[in-house]
Amino acid sequence: MLTGISIVFLGGDARQVEVINKCVELDAGVSVVGFDRLNPPLTGVSQEKINPALLANADVIILPVTGCDDQGAIPAPFSAEQLVIEQEWFSSIRQGTLVYTGIAKKLLKQMGTEHGFRIIELLERDDIAIYNSIPTAEGAVMMAIQNTDITIHGSTCIVLGMGRTGFTLASTLQGLGATVKVGVRREDDVARAVQMGWKPFATRDLAANIGEVDLIFNTIPTMIVTAQIISKLPRRTVVIDLASAPGGTDFRFAEKRGIKAILAPGIPGIVAPKTAGIIMANTTCQSILEEYHLRGDEE
Repeated sequence: MLTGISIVFLGGDARQVEVINKCVELDAGVSVVGFDRLNPPLTGVSQEKINPALLANADVIILPVTGCDDQGAIPAPFSAEQLVIEQEWFSSIRQGTLVYTGIAKKLLKQMGTEHGFRIIELLERDDIAIYNSIPTAEGAVMMAIQNTDITIHGSTCIVLGMGRTGFTLASTLQGLGATVKVGVRREDDVARAVQMGWKPFATRDLAANIGEVDLIFNTIPTMIVTAQIISKLPRRTVVIDLASAPGGTDFRFAEKRGIKAILAPGIPGIVAPKTAGIIMANTTCQSILEEYHLRGDEE
């Protein structure tokens, strides 16, 4: 249970609603900012405006998956007003306060260092990344179906990167009957790809492996689908870039050449917000419980 713990939620999408409901269920004291237009409205919470006192009284602050940008703006799609945390307000957050986000950008990291609050980046956790890879793979396949005039079955697909998302996506495409090639960088990834029945190649050799490709799925957050690569792609090829913005594709040149290229970060929150929210809720609440248990042991 989270009884006696004061949790403040600052903005967020439908995924955050699941986290809020879970915290209420576990008896935390929950205040929310940026949910004034949510329908139906949240129950068991206190609707607030962002202010230094609210931040000062929080034991835990939970930001959206994308956190805040370097001007302090926080995504709040369920609010009629723009949500911004002023830089001077960060000093109100007490030392040792847990600040949860998916990804922490430069400003948040800098403020955490200066003011002594602890930032926990949930998307850095292996368990969340693995769970999230499932709706990401399903969403990527959905986008592929929507943007091609062929079936996945019988197609030739390239997956660039064999991290958590790349592995799940390659398995999903294989299960649908695609021929799957994977661009990898490490020898152990080569071995795993061979074991799974995929066709591995070194990412530096991408140009030699695109001759008959129908779909390219990129998970690598650095420029890899370059203008040189795009110039050699069959015109029917569709590129779906799942890496965080700005992605790893030269979208300008793809448009110029008539290659359909789609930047699609954050798919779990788009195609399966409830499932993605439950994943975030369970992991966040478990982390809070663990953190407070450790503090109790230290005392």
